[in-house]
Amino acid sequence: MNYTILGRTGLKVSAMGLGCGGPSRLGKKTGKSEAESVAIIRQARDSGVNFIDTAARYGTEEIIGKAIKEVGRSWLVLSTKMLTTKMKQPGFERITPEEVQKGLDDSLRLLGTDYVDIYHFHGVLPRNYDYVVSEIVPTFQKMRAQGKIRFIGITESFDGDPQHTMLQRAVEDDIWDVMLVGFNMLNQSARERVFRRAMQKNIGIVVMFAVRLALSRPERLRQLVKELVAKKHVNPSDIDENNPLGFLLRAGGAVSLTDAAYRFCHYEPGTHVILSGTGNPDHLQANIESFSRPALPHEDLVRLRDIFENVDSVSGD
Repeated sequence: MNYTILGRTGLKVSAMGLGCGGPSRLGKKTGKSEAESVAIIRQARDSGVNFIDTAARYGTEEIIGKAIKEVGRSWLVLSTKMLTTKMKQPGFERITPEEVQKGLDDSLRLLGTDYVDIYHFHGVLPRNYDYVVSEIVPTFQKMRAQGKIRFIGITESFDGDPQHTMLQRAVEDDIWDVMLVGFNMLNQSARERVFRRAMQKNIGIVVMFAVRLALSRPERLRQLVKELVAKKHVNPSDIDENNPLGFLLRAGGAVSLTDAAYRFCHYEPGTHVILSGTGNPDHLQANIESFSRPALPHEDLVRLRDIFENVDSVSGD
């Protein structure tokens, strides 16, 4: 496993992070037992993964807490999150500072620890950013002074904001130690809109959405590419619509599209941790092996950038 320093946090982190949300949620959403989910965390730890990302809404904090009880806390860089809105009929309302404080205390109890390394505002939409900064950030800063969190992070809602509108504002503020950013082969817009400035400010970057439905299901990829061609976001002369990314799978290249997706993000300048979520031990091992391989061939990277340089409308789901 490769390691790096997570920006200005100074934390030494594994290039691969274990993501505990998404469609698997450590196998919780796919019928795995709690013991099997704990075993995934143990397998990741034994393979050198030291970064785990979860959130209150994922329902996996308690599983992580049981794993921590079994294998200890000292090896772990732990990231969790709090939503800034809550359901209230007929829609949503913003969370209060008091609810944020209670949310962190609940997370700490479930995780079985007295601090988290990174606490994020979760899925912040552009319309809520000003409220977060003015009303909620002071509570996070207070909790940091109490020793309950070490660093403050912010997470975009990539499905709802694939153009990174919120993060383009956030990256200019001197608040955020870490950002959780949507980035993959199909939507590379964070490179210029977020990563370039984040590198200047030494902000830690954790990548989500490296692999989603379009990069794990061939039919979904074909459908998505056809949509992008129809919208004139992709030039049909640049791509085989029936096998859009087949050129990556060759001797000296990627062994699978999932492998290509992780390696593409791993070696992108400005990124530190790439999240990978699964409840399947074999999938986990295959993903770990991807992080031990070199960068994709230069000519493949150039072609990917040429094909998708105008795409900022999709998340990859």
